[in-house]
Amino acid sequence: MLNILTHGDPSNPKLLIAHGLYGSGRNWGVIAKRLSDQFHVICPDMRNHGSSPWFETHTYFDMAADLAELLDGPTRVVGHSMGGKAAMVLALQHPELIEKLVIADIAPVEYSHTQTQHIDAMRAVDLSGIERRSDAGETLDPEVRDFLLQSLDVKEKKWKLNLDVLEAEMPKIIGFPEVYGTFEGATLFLSGAESDYVLPEHRPTIKALFPAARFAKLNGAGHWLHAQKPREFEAALAAFLA
Repeated sequence: MLNILTHGDPSNPKLLIAHGLYGSGRNWGVIAKRLSDQFHVICPDMRNHGSSPWFETHTYFDMAADLAELLDGPTRVVGHSMGGKAAMVLALQHPELIEKLVIADIAPVEYSHTQTQHIDAMRAVDLSGIERRSDAGETLDPEVRDFLLQSLDVKEKKWKLNLDVLEAEMPKIIGFPEVYGTFEGATLFLSGAESDYVLPEHRPTIKALFPAARFAKLNGAGHWLHAQKPREFEAALAAFLA
């Protein structure tokens, strides 16, 4: 159901990477290609993102079910931010589908910071006269501008994001659902040392759901750790997932 990009030999062990809010599978292309010598890497566009279908809901149960359709047995799974929460719900509901789990800079908790300001900024862009992506970037947050512009279809002059549903479902996106069970398998919570998304006070909640959880931080990285420290992020993944 989801649009996917793949890298590497299908006979290699499968690795699924779930992107974050406003992202797409192509955001992970460089890291996926570098890991493709070891893994068959699958990078889906999450629902309401990229070239995947649009729906009226955007819950973590929805996203976990979408990801489960891509797996046919124990698989290594990486999820960043929103994709990390979806991966956690997947692991808690279907532990038999997860061989190893990496959660990048997110915790299974509710956050208070909404992300609707980026939706407002994208809506404010006059797409009628743009000829290239850079034309649309003046009103976007410089920290995430290049990242957001990857979801702009210049030819069709539209965002490849279901902004209306993402806005309506934002409380669920920044929250975390009530989900039962535990995932006993190997799990790494990999965070940016300069990010405040995974705090010491989150660890009891994490350990209650993921008893085998280990924690690591990338120095010099914030929430977008895979973009800010790609080589270090890749090295951490390769070491843990091997």
